[in-house]
Amino acid sequence: MTVQTPPRVTPGTPATAAKPETGKPWKERWAGLFFVAPFLLLFAVFLAWPTVYGLWNSFFNTSLAGVKQEFLGLQNWREMFNDPAVWSSLKNTLVFTAMSTPPLVIIALVMALLANRRGVLGWLLRFSYFAPFVLPATVVTLIWVWIYQPGFGLVNGLLTAGGFAEIDWLNTDNRAMLAVVITTVWWTVGFNFLLYLAALQGIPAQVYEAADIDGANGRQKLFRITLPLLSRTTGLIVVLQLVASLKIFDQIYLMTNGGPNYATRPIIQYIYQNGFTNYRIGYASAISYMFFAIIVIVAVLQFKLFAGRKEADA
Repeated sequence: MTVQTPPRVTPGTPATAAKPETGKPWKERWAGLFFVAPFLLLFAVFLAWPTVYGLWNSFFNTSLAGVKQEFLGLQNWREMFNDPAVWSSLKNTLVFTAMSTPPLVIIALVMALLANRRGVLGWLLRFSYFAPFVLPATVVTLIWVWIYQPGFGLVNGLLTAGGFAEIDWLNTDNRAMLAVVITTVWWTVGFNFLLYLAALQGIPAQVYEAADIDGANGRQKLFRITLPLLSRTTGLIVVLQLVASLKIFDQIYLMTNGGPNYATRPIIQYIYQNGFTNYRIGYASAISYMFFAIIVIVAVLQFKLFAGRKEADA
């Protein structure tokens, strides 16, 4: 009787080699393409083609006024870099971003910590914090324009009741941007709050129970457990908020229209004015792509920064 020994298998190699897959029918190979074809078509028509066509327009004297299109080369780009209005508008956009991003992150975190509880109070806080975010921009601006009005506005009413002088918030150079930032924080902080709340509810309760057994107090649990576990959510919120703040347009256009003395005019409003008020689509396209490059650079740097922190923590 002969005993057959099993074939020798070297470490790190599979016992049996995988057989190559046989060729699939044509219909199976292309089925995936058929499923994604509607999305690809919409993506090409409404995103890819407008992006390419807009860049093409930046090299021409394209106008909405029916003027014959004329090739200008880099003339629109040279004019853009020498236009002081471009840089003042970009400065206003960066100032707004720097003023609005920190409170939109910090306040959202505090709100999430307060609302992360069960019962009626937790439900009421969640509803109250998130409710403003669902309002349209026109409703929000109408509310806050009334609040800022001198004479009968709520804010100036509180100031006069406390013995202070009234402030014309929306028509003062050094107050208008602050007024818009306060409005934006009240309106949009609910989205960041929702992200933080979801992240808080994803932290296992056993982590806090173990900390209680070790004798940790509330402050230690906050700074050594909660905040470190929320670092990825914080990174995501910061990136999203920076991009959203750089694209500011609606509330400034409706509240101040870029005034007073262009003190609050963002870069997107200047693009809008050149494209749809002055009918200079080519010049507006050049400014748009310069601003698009800035947004991409900011987003990439933020992602790399937080990715580096994650690797360091690991």
